[in-house]
Amino acid sequence: MAGRIEDYALIGDMQTAALVCRDGTVDWLCLPRFDSHAIFAGLLGTEEHGFWRLGPAYASDQQPPTAARRSYRGDSLILESEWDTQRGTVRVTDFMPPRDGAPQLIRIVEGVSGRVPMRSALRMRFSYGRVVPWVHKHDGRTVAVAGPDSVWFDTTAETYGKSLTTYADFTVAPGDRIAFTISWQPSHKEAPPLPEPEQSLEATEDFWREWVDHCTYHGPYREAVIRSLITLKALTYAPTGGIVAAPTTSLPEDIGGVRNWDYRYTWLRDAAITLSSLLRTGYREEARAWREWLLRAVAGDPENLQIMYGIAGERELGEAELDWLPGFENSTPVRVGNGAAHQLQLDVYGEVTEALHLAHMTGLARNDYASLLQLKLIRYLEDHWQEPDEGIWEVRGPRRHFVHSKVMAWVAVDRTIKLIESGDADGPLERWKELRDDIHRDVCEKGYDKERNTFTQSYGSKELDASLLLIPQMGFLPPDDKRVIGTIEAIQRELSTPDGFILRYPTQGDNEGVDGLPGDEGAFLACSFWMADDLAMIGRVDEARKLFEKLLSLRNDLGLLAEEWDPHLKRQVGNFPQAFSHVPLIDTALRLTASGAYGG
Repeated sequence: MAGRIEDYALIGDMQTAALVCRDGTVDWLCLPRFDSHAIFAGLLGTEEHGFWRLGPAYASDQQPPTAARRSYRGDSLILESEWDTQRGTVRVTDFMPPRDGAPQLIRIVEGVSGRVPMRSALRMRFSYGRVVPWVHKHDGRTVAVAGPDSVWFDTTAETYGKSLTTYADFTVAPGDRIAFTISWQPSHKEAPPLPEPEQSLEATEDFWREWVDHCTYHGPYREAVIRSLITLKALTYAPTGGIVAAPTTSLPEDIGGVRNWDYRYTWLRDAAITLSSLLRTGYREEARAWREWLLRAVAGDPENLQIMYGIAGERELGEAELDWLPGFENSTPVRVGNGAAHQLQLDVYGEVTEALHLAHMTGLARNDYASLLQLKLIRYLEDHWQEPDEGIWEVRGPRRHFVHSKVMAWVAVDRTIKLIESGDADGPLERWKELRDDIHRDVCEKGYDKERNTFTQSYGSKELDASLLLIPQMGFLPPDDKRVIGTIEAIQRELSTPDGFILRYPTQGDNEGVDGLPGDEGAFLACSFWMADDLAMIGRVDEARKLFEKLLSLRNDLGLLAEEWDPHLKRQVGNFPQAFSHVPLIDTALRLTASGAYGG
């Protein structure tokens, strides 16, 4: 069985990522890209679907021991795990060097004290656990081959095969260092170069140290902000600048339920808000790369703008179910691809325009095509903003006139007006000012419940929606507007869990709700950070700080967050780690720091 979601650590090379459990098991790794087939899919099944365990040896009738301590080495993505055994202490260092050639996962075992018996058990299963590769020796190296893929396994330890698994049994004493490496290569090519684990470790540490040095945030929440920034960098596909929402698929929002989705793609919304956080903390190069990715992905076709694309800009992300995988804690179906790619979500136009506006305002070098794209987006919205859509949460029920979508359409027009007024673009200024006023009036008349003094999820509905918390943050209304304060307080009353975290919207248990799905879900962490932001904006700064620090306490021991928090099971749920959780963490930390709303 896989561990709990929060039991995992992330390592990666900015092209793919692996999840490492507390017991030293790599249960998830897709090669060579985030969205490639997994060679270790034990996270969504059993050991039969692929894993790599490296840790102290243990009896066959026992569970593998978990590390007594683990941490990242400084401000890096290098994981260090230590086990204390009856025979001594051992450390395992796991990392993936930023890629210059074949992708590699390197694991270095180091004796700390005593003499500790160790075991490496490597079971590669290609195509998400479905295909058993041909494992054989080639020039003294172990290679696993299936179809287009080959994985090369290198170590100085003696290895042997048993039960379609490659083992190594060895003992380490103080000062001993034994390295294990897997490298991916297309099966039709020659073997990848022999790895150089110690040199790669030094280079990886240098890379992260230099990258973190560019951070301009030095406030009281620096540790949490830096870890979140490193996580966002790890979720960036370096060759193109695309940013995945998470490196996993089908980790459930409802344990045992059907709310399981593939997040290994670039959502325009998630990437845009990630860009905002990177720009505000000094990372202009990542922002430039994302803008270039966007321009390539959209390719001058805003009429067919998708809400998400592949990490290289691919448009076809067809959804399928892997029925041979039993799912994380029996949460099925396991999905790959994402059928929401072709939904209409009008808020995305606002998110993209806001990101381009911020890039412009922070001095990112002008790109004439980016300005042209922004104008094309508004011309499309001019004709379509009054249509119903699926909204920010990608509901699979009927389309509605979601208030958040209309607000973000207003944002798109407003930011484009500002671009024209700055002299950096030409457009029908007066006509679009009227359009901005029309959208604003429409939202305030049709999306606001006067009796309850709150905006609602959609026109004519009584339901609330946590995305309404973005109304003051986007500048649609000022924070001191009574309608804003009423909405914040209504969401606190109706969408809060007993411990004060925020749900996205009401769900209906076994019945289908507004999202067209049965089952419930946990508190959505991004929404809870938005609540902290809003509380600070309306002057309730102590309450905002307490909520923020309560949210920080939900992070696992390595500072990582999934998409949601299950208030009943008291555990993280959803894909992991989740960009859409770490971005608002950064934003709220910046806001609270600016307001002086922090303790100590």
